[in-house]
Amino acid sequence: MKGRLARLAAGLCLALSAAVAPAQEPSGRDILDRVERLLWGTTVQGEYEMTITTPRWQRSLALRVWMDRPRRSFVRIVSPAKEAGIGSLRIGAEMWNYLPKVERIVKIPPSMMLQPWMGSDFTNDDLVKESSILDDYTHKVLDVSAADGQPSYQVEAVPKPDAAVVWGRVVYWVRKSDFIPLKQEFYSERGELVRVMTFSDVRSVGGRTLPTRWEMRPSAKPGNVTAVVMKDAIFDQPVDEAIFTQRNLQKP
Repeated sequence: MKGRLARLAAGLCLALSAAVAPAQEPSGRDILDRVERLLWGTTVQGEYEMTITTPRWQRSLALRVWMDRPRRSFVRIVSPAKEAGIGSLRIGAEMWNYLPKVERIVKIPPSMMLQPWMGSDFTNDDLVKESSILDDYTHKVLDVSAADGQPSYQVEAVPKPDAAVVWGRVVYWVRKSDFIPLKQEFYSERGELVRVMTFSDVRSVGGRTLPTRWEMRPSAKPGNVTAVVMKDAIFDQPVDEAIFTQRNLQKP
């Protein structure tokens, strides 16, 4: 009887200690995986508006986007008329742009993936997500602190030695309560801050709550900013295979 009571007491102690033990914090990769799935899902079909602002001019583009992550992406400019019909297709590591004015498909070499897309502060790689923050980088939680007055994870992503990327590192701030991204900082291989992207206007789109305004600001160009606003989106639904073809690319 004494032995059974002792075992029962030990079991109760273990149960109580498990109940009061702090929950294990997620890893850096887990946090960024939550962010990526929130923003893109497994697939996304969406309508976006991109506004490019410089000290001298401003213009806006209406976009339609299809992504079947991580394999392929398609972006089409809908308006204004001057750029309407221009498209970008990415399958695996290959990317093509279609220029309707000359009725020509141009293949984009890997060396140009970090060139500005349509004069914006986003790159070709940003628009079609050729590189993967999950697969091409290692991840580490640097801190759990306040960002914009909210408890947040600070996660550093450093490229793997054989990854075909140019960022020396990318630092994320992610809201702890719901894994909403707040900010990203992009650094060169020399450790210089190159650009900052902020996320805002959190609301419900496509059945999920997420930031719908993303602003990219290059550090070397004061006054320049490119804002992308999500107008509507459908997540995690099958996308027609015909979308991701060069034939479709030529059908503006």
